[in-house]
Amino acid sequence: MTTIAVVTGNPKAASRTHGAALAVADAVAAALGGAHSGGAESGGAGSSGAAPERLVIDLADHAPRLFDWSDPELTRLTAAVAAADVAIFASPTYKASYTGLLKAFLDRYGNNGLAGVTAIGVMTGGWPGHLLAVEVHLRPVLVELGASVPSRGLYVTEPELADLDKAIARWSAAALPLITTAVRA
Repeated sequence: MTTIAVVTGNPKAASRTHGAALAVADAVAAALGGAHSGGAESGGAGSSGAAPERLVIDLADHAPRLFDWSDPELTRLTAAVAAADVAIFASPTYKASYTGLLKAFLDRYGNNGLAGVTAIGVMTGGWPGHLLAVEVHLRPVLVELGASVPSRGLYVTEPELADLDKAIARWSAAALPLITTAVRA
């Protein structure tokens, strides 16, 4: 069974960035042969038929404990993301990069802590001037942690959030073939 993890590093719970990450997970699940699996927020997973299992983590729900290295729930979630086949890491653009909340979560991994995971970066921002942030800032840390990042990440501007399906479809045309090949390898 394929597992897709979604980790959103927006300080605001249930943000538009989180919604974009979930929509990317839907597109990846469909490409891998399953529909939305109904995974629960903050660590629940569900499955139906051939649909990939989901692990959904909205870091806003865990922020007060993120720097407690002995926190059992965060230790479990960190391990579960590392065991996923696909992990989507999403953040709004803050100061032309990803948030400290997402960085703090990623800091919980040691060298090659995401080895074997196919990672996808997703970032949202107010204007297209930061569209390379997902490639220049987020991708390198995912690669440093050992993840495979076979495609460009998705950067969605605020105006594009109004028609998120169109933005994801445009990204999917080039990205999903690379991602599905990497997952099935």
